[in-house]
Amino acid sequence: MKRAIMAILLVGLVIACQKVPLTGRNQLVLIPNSQMLPLSFTNYKGVLDSSRVVRTGAQEDMIKRVGARIQKAVETYMAANNLSDRLSGFQWEFNLIESPQVNAWCMPGGKVAFYTGILPYTQNEAGVATVMGHEVSHAIAEHGNERMSEELVASGLLQGGQLVLGSLSQNQRSQTNALLLQAVGAGLPAAYQVGRALPHSRSQESEADKLGLIFMAMAGYNPQEAVNFWGRMAKAGGGQKPPEFLSTHPSDERRIRDLEKQMPDAMKYYQQGRR
Repeated sequence: MKRAIMAILLVGLVIACQKVPLTGRNQLVLIPNSQMLPLSFTNYKGVLDSSRVVRTGAQEDMIKRVGARIQKAVETYMAANNLSDRLSGFQWEFNLIESPQVNAWCMPGGKVAFYTGILPYTQNEAGVATVMGHEVSHAIAEHGNERMSEELVASGLLQGGQLVLGSLSQNQRSQTNALLLQAVGAGLPAAYQVGRALPHSRSQESEADKLGLIFMAMAGYNPQEAVNFWGRMAKAGGGQKPPEFLSTHPSDERRIRDLEKQMPDAMKYYQQGRR
């Protein structure tokens, strides 16, 4: 079994290695968008169908408005860097879900869900843009594909480096759907290993912070609000969070420190948009 997994990974390293936009990190993605996006869209609809989606009101309008501006910023950035092909097949959608969960996520293909439970922490439109830019960046950087590829290889659901949906049993399909929800932060936390997946996930979170800061700035939102948002989240944690080395996210202190380092570049984008 281990030899089979290693063989698949070696093939993947040859045929599926690419770089994350802006950060340049090499990443391994094994699931083509021809399979990933339909799977994503089906699961997104399933979440909406089983949730209380907010259809009207000022909060819903804000989520749609911020989403549209972030979408335009992403498309502009990708076009300017000759990366528009990475948006092929995207079907952008931004929905607000009535739930006390302090959460938001973005499926591959631009399907975003915001929970009302996070709005007291965003406080304003720029705060929403901070979260929106971060979550959309996960999709742009294909972090969901990256995480899911690892889990599918480990579970033996990839065949020759391909996810063959037609050959999966109902139980395997359910497992695949659960892995996708976990990969984008919409499901229960996955059982990551401390030595490998935890640091890997933290690296992805930092990438999403960096990309998100640029996207919100290009969308016309002051990127300095990102520091304010994460400061509020740090206070809300009340010191009850696990140590950074056992967390899938960077510590609040490290996250804020990194954002402040990246702020001069982000402010250039913000100021250019205001001219």
